[in-house]
Amino acid sequence: MDTLAPSLLAGRKGLVVGIANEHSIAYGCARLFRALGAELAVTWQNDKAKPYVEPLAQALDAFAMPLDIEQAGAIESVFAAIKEHWGRLDFALHSIAYAPPADLRGRVTDSSAQGFARSMTISCHSFIQMARLCEPLMDRGGSLVTMSYLGAEEVVPHYGVMGPVKAALEASVRYLATELGPRGIRVNAVSPGPIETRAASGIPDFEQLLADARQRAPLRQPVRLEDIAGLSAFLVSDAALSITGDTHYVDAGFHILA
Repeated sequence: MDTLAPSLLAGRKGLVVGIANEHSIAYGCARLFRALGAELAVTWQNDKAKPYVEPLAQALDAFAMPLDIEQAGAIESVFAAIKEHWGRLDFALHSIAYAPPADLRGRVTDSSAQGFARSMTISCHSFIQMARLCEPLMDRGGSLVTMSYLGAEEVVPHYGVMGPVKAALEASVRYLATELGPRGIRVNAVSPGPIETRAASGIPDFEQLLADARQRAPLRQPVRLEDIAGLSAFLVSDAALSITGDTHYVDAGFHILA
């Protein structure tokens, strides 16, 4: 944060989706957005998550509401509330993903149609829905950011069905950037290296994946929440006005290795 101007996002209004607890990538980003002057709206998934997210929302002085992406009309309700509360939106960060354990841990070859469809709906199409609902609120332009992973481009052991799903997410970024660009809306993906979050704990042998990344990455260092947040803050700011449609890695250089 020390390298970014304290007023970089002053006056901006942003939505952050995907906070589960204080270790979430979404929370790390939201905390920096707020420190840089943004006003925030955040969501929690359900009643089980609310006790973990609500105190974080209060610390951020954020407008908070529930969002279960699988519940019909839920995302529309969030954007209706934002329209009533602010009347506009400058940026949105999407950091939600899910795959049924059997489809995540098993072979893609054996993935179920139901599991694949559910993974795609939650992890990919939800971002497309967000983009559609953001468009009328970003009449002065804006920025959309989603979270991907190297498994979208390369085969990562035990990443299962999330590999194809994240690949679809990155392709969606390119299409959305092309379609929304004339409105001044930028769309980008951030691809962090392995980091310890609740979501990552569901990946088999994650500790080995984490250790391998730290040992082999050119910078020989772990990725921190602050690193991901810094890149995300840059992408939603005016400093990135000419950057859209790409996947930006923050993984200590691990993605360049053969």
